[in-house]
Amino acid sequence: MCRHIAYLGPPVALGEILAAPAHSLVRQSWEPRRQKYGTVNADGFGVGWYADGDPVPARYRRKGPVWGDESFADLARVVRSTALLAAVRDATFAGADGEAAAAPFAGGRLLFSHNGAVRGWPGSLEARAAALPPERLLTLAARSDSALVWALVQHRVAEGDELSQAVADTVLDVSSAAPGSRLNLLVTDGSAIVATAWGDTLWYLHEPGRRTVVASEPYDDDPYWREVADHTLLAATHTDILLTPLKEPAA
Repeated sequence: MCRHIAYLGPPVALGEILAAPAHSLVRQSWEPRRQKYGTVNADGFGVGWYADGDPVPARYRRKGPVWGDESFADLARVVRSTALLAAVRDATFAGADGEAAAAPFAGGRLLFSHNGAVRGWPGSLEARAAALPPERLLTLAARSDSALVWALVQHRVAEGDELSQAVADTVLDVSSAAPGSRLNLLVTDGSAIVATAWGDTLWYLHEPGRRTVVASEPYDDDPYWREVADHTLLAATHTDILLTPLKEPAA
């Protein structure tokens, strides 16, 4: 369980998105308004962002609560970007992975976060894990359900699937193997955002040609925030939002 957010738009200091709004992601770490599962997101946090001229995003992640990290406050004040993805984490299970288990995960141009939990983990996904190439398993970022879900998305992308299709197919496949899982995924490559609403809240704020924000919950009370229906795939750019219903696998 966690809260996460992605932004595309004009250059902005990270803190203007993550800390300044009245109900920012930082505040959601201790006082989320719409979180269905868990109450405090203090088991790690992270932010990834893109710099001009470099397609590979930078990341800053820590294993503790965001509110106690003075270095993050400084970084968020001075670093500016046109695209970012950030998350605060409420761990499903206690573990030793610490910072490695904090989103965003990364691969090439992509940043990834998972809000939710795979039911029956790890046994429910043994067959899916076994089908991955060994090198993919050996490079898992952490021993967590989110890290494996990310590996499944990456494998589909590496096999040639378009990002939206890879995300949708992963959600449907994992849900088939582990019914009842909560699979709100969030991915960006710095120019587009792909997300799913599958078991928890998802919202978006879209000003065509200016800014697009996709988040677990609104960071302010702007009336133009829109909630995404459950079991929906969202694909967004600076100019468009496309919502596609996802059909839950038959039992």
